[in-house]
Amino acid sequence: MDIHFACTNCGACCRGHHIALTLGEAVPWLRDDGRLMVLVEAFLENGFGVPEVQREHAQRRSARMRCGDTHAYVAITLAAYNPGVCQFLTEDKRCGIYDRRPLVCRIYPFEINPHIPLRQEFKDCPSEAWEPTAPVICRNGRVVNDELLRLIERSRQADRDEIAAKAEICRRLGIDVAAVKGDGFATYLPAPDRLLATIEDVLNESSAIVPDLQTSSLQNWGLHATRPETLDRLAAMKASVAATLPMNGTFIGL
Repeated sequence: MDIHFACTNCGACCRGHHIALTLGEAVPWLRDDGRLMVLVEAFLENGFGVPEVQREHAQRRSARMRCGDTHAYVAITLAAYNPGVCQFLTEDKRCGIYDRRPLVCRIYPFEINPHIPLRQEFKDCPSEAWEPTAPVICRNGRVVNDELLRLIERSRQADRDEIAAKAEICRRLGIDVAAVKGDGFATYLPAPDRLLATIEDVLNESSAIVPDLQTSSLQNWGLHATRPETLDRLAAMKASVAATLPMNGTFIGL
């Protein structure tokens, strides 16, 4: 089955989407007065919280941390905070930073997560973007454009390579509570100046801190959940449960 797609410049994908950024993209975004949110989710070392088919991918992009009497794999995403229109969308519905737009924007309509298939009905694009006259971008579930494939893999590799640095950024910011994967996200909105300074400091020191973070489980993380059955499971597995989120964080349920 072929999937055809051509951007119509409608600007729909630039509205109300909190797009994931690499650390290298987060720095200029903050310098341009953009805001970033920190999204955190985790699953337990025994696999609770993640489907088996997704476990390898989820584990590779997560930091192993102590969680009470067990361990959790904590995934951390820095995302542009765009509750409305992206600050870089121009009046004629074009990207004002097109030449340096984030990887997530470059690979659209595909996803970083390999377990999220491309589904037209889940996208905001108008029907004319998917007309049979548009170029084929996916055939039998496979991306057909080599450059697009390269960008997708680059975004996934950054997700894996940067997890130790992201964990250190959270430690310095005082973020140590995650939502259970599949249950929701623990969401934080740090002050932009503090977040920028912390990211820059960690990037400058990354060669020294990454080896320690890759092998350590010293920091204790708590897990936040709202469903009684989830809380019961966490208690049975002696995981650390946090009733509240630090830094005035917000829980977003799925």
